[in-house]
Amino acid sequence: MNVFLENVNLNSNSGPNYFAQKLMKYLNFRNVTFDPLLAYNLKLSFIEGHNQQPHLPMIQRLDGIYFNANFDCNQMNANIKRTYDAANGVIFQTNFNKELIFKWFGPHPNYEVINNGSDILKIQQINISDKLSKFDNFDNIWTCAAHWHAFKRLKDNVQYFLHYSGEKDCLIVAGDDPDYVIDHPRVFYVGNLDVSTLLSLFKRSTYFIHLAYLDHCPNVVMDARACGCQIICSSAGGTREIAGQSAIVIEEDPWDYSFLDIKEPPPLDYDKATNTGVESNISMVKVAKQYYKFFEKIIKES
Repeated sequence: MNVFLENVNLNSNSGPNYFAQKLMKYLNFRNVTFDPLLAYNLKLSFIEGHNQQPHLPMIQRLDGIYFNANFDCNQMNANIKRTYDAANGVIFQTNFNKELIFKWFGPHPNYEVINNGSDILKIQQINISDKLSKFDNFDNIWTCAAHWHAFKRLKDNVQYFLHYSGEKDCLIVAGDDPDYVIDHPRVFYVGNLDVSTLLSLFKRSTYFIHLAYLDHCPNVVMDARACGCQIICSSAGGTREIAGQSAIVIEEDPWDYSFLDIKEPPPLDYDKATNTGVESNISMVKVAKQYYKFFEKIIKES
């Protein structure tokens, strides 16, 4: 099977592109190729298509749409919806993702919900980086990582840590452009890290905090969990679905999937915590198998 990837930049480590790199690696183990010199059997479009290889049966992989009323979301979503309507099949990352799209675009007759996964082989080969030795005096490392913006709730991550951590614990904040910076002896900002160093940090950490509002299926949560971290997340969105049964979930009011007319996420009550994370697969081995079976189904039906 030879697959054409549309709207993918393999030189980028942003969420969808990072996942594409992992998916290609594990589909290669199933003899799936991505060779421009061979005839293609299928097109996999990440988020939206651009009319490349239009003769191919197409699967759309959706990781969300625009729903903030402060922007012209109908226009911003227009090509995503065109791709959705034209797709032979759709892959949603979480049930939250599916319910949102069904609410806004209508149900799709041919879909699968397939969570993201982690590169377990790479994680097994990662050694703890020497860069982390300066944190050896701390009992527990807490970590958070994102491309920071308001809905990622960095301030809540930090405040939660300060409220619940031990006196010999520290928090490491990874990612560029943090929108909340505090001068505290146990909070460290390390900027953007390459994938190997980030995975090394996760393997060294006890907890991973991701209190983001309405996130869909964050790769960092999947990777942190695969590295052995206990996840702390919000109930709003899809993160809970991939956080594992040991997750600490901060409950907040459900969203009705309507336009969201806010610039900042609602406040959290940290005391509304439950152990209601959901068990899910974390390995790209199973994820690639699910993709492969859906590819076969779409090709056969086309």
